[in-house]
Amino acid sequence: MKIAFIIDPVSQLKAYKDSSVAMMREAAARGHTLHVLRQEDMLLHDQQVLALAKPLHLLHDAEHWYSLGTVEKIALHQFDAVIMRKDPPFDTEYLYSTHLLELATVQGARVFNRPSALRDFNEKLAIARFPQFTAPTLVSCRAEVIKAFLHEHGDIILKPLDAMGGSEIFRVRSGEVNLNVIIETLTRLGRRTIMAQRYIPEISAGDKRILLIDGVPVPYALARIPAEGETRGNLAAGGRGVAQPLSARDLEIATTIGAVLRELGLFLVGLDVIGDYLTEINVTSPTGFVEISLQTDCNVAALFIDALEQRCR
Repeated sequence: MKIAFIIDPVSQLKAYKDSSVAMMREAAARGHTLHVLRQEDMLLHDQQVLALAKPLHLLHDAEHWYSLGTVEKIALHQFDAVIMRKDPPFDTEYLYSTHLLELATVQGARVFNRPSALRDFNEKLAIARFPQFTAPTLVSCRAEVIKAFLHEHGDIILKPLDAMGGSEIFRVRSGEVNLNVIIETLTRLGRRTIMAQRYIPEISAGDKRILLIDGVPVPYALARIPAEGETRGNLAAGGRGVAQPLSARDLEIATTIGAVLRELGLFLVGLDVIGDYLTEINVTSPTGFVEISLQTDCNVAALFIDALEQRCR
C-alpha cells in the first residue's frame, strides 16, 4: 500500500516512543511505501485536493532514523490510506484541514480518522454522548456556575476544551484562595468555555489510556500514574506509564463505545478512564503504542496495520 501520514514535523518526533513512528515502522516492515506531509502541505487546485508530500524512508539508526525524498504533488485519493495524526490544538487551521480532507474523501481518498468525525468529536465534550460512564461534569464559561459546581462537589478538576498533554489542568477544592484568578485565567474572563469534572481519587492508580482500533479494544491499557505531588497522570506532565490488562469495567466501557465510534468513522481512538469513569475520548493523535508494546506481548502497531490493511483491501 501507499500510505500518507499527516503529522507535525518529522524532525520533532521522538522516534523511541512516538506512536506514529511505530505505525510507520510496522508498515515499512511489511513493504508499504510511506509519505509524510504537514497540515499546511494540503491544497485545493482545479477541484482536486492535493498533497505536497515527501517520501519517507526509515533508517536503522536511533539518532538519524529517517530520510526524506523530494516533494511530490500527489492527489490524496491516489494514496491507499491517509492517516491524519496532526496533534491538537484543534484550531481554525485544523478545522480547514478537515474540510479539505472531507473533499478528498468525496474524490475517493480513504482518510483515517474520518474528517467529519474529527470535527464532531471534541475530545472533552464527546464524553457527554456516554453519560452512563462519566463522573459529574459541567461545561460553561460562567464563573458563578463553575463556583456552584465546586460548592456542590467540593473537589473538582478544571480544564480547557482544546488542550492536550495535561496543559492548563487545575485541581480546585473548596476554600481555594486563588479560585477567582484560576477561573478568570481558564475562561479568559468569561470568553472561553471550559470543562469541570468531579475529582476522581482513583487518579492515584493511574489515568488509563485504552486504545480502540476499528472499534476493538487493545487488551492492555496504559495507566499513566502521576508523579509525586502531581494531580495529572499525562506522560507529558511527568506521569509514569504502566501497561495493565483491561478490567471488566474497562472492557465494558471500551466495547460499548467502540461499537458506536466505529460506525462514525473513528478508526483509532484513545479513551481516558480514571477508576470506573470515562473522562476523555481522544481522536486526533492517540498515543501509547510503544509503551504497551514494550511492556507486554501485544504489538499495538501490528494490530493497527492489520486493521488498516483489512479496511483498505
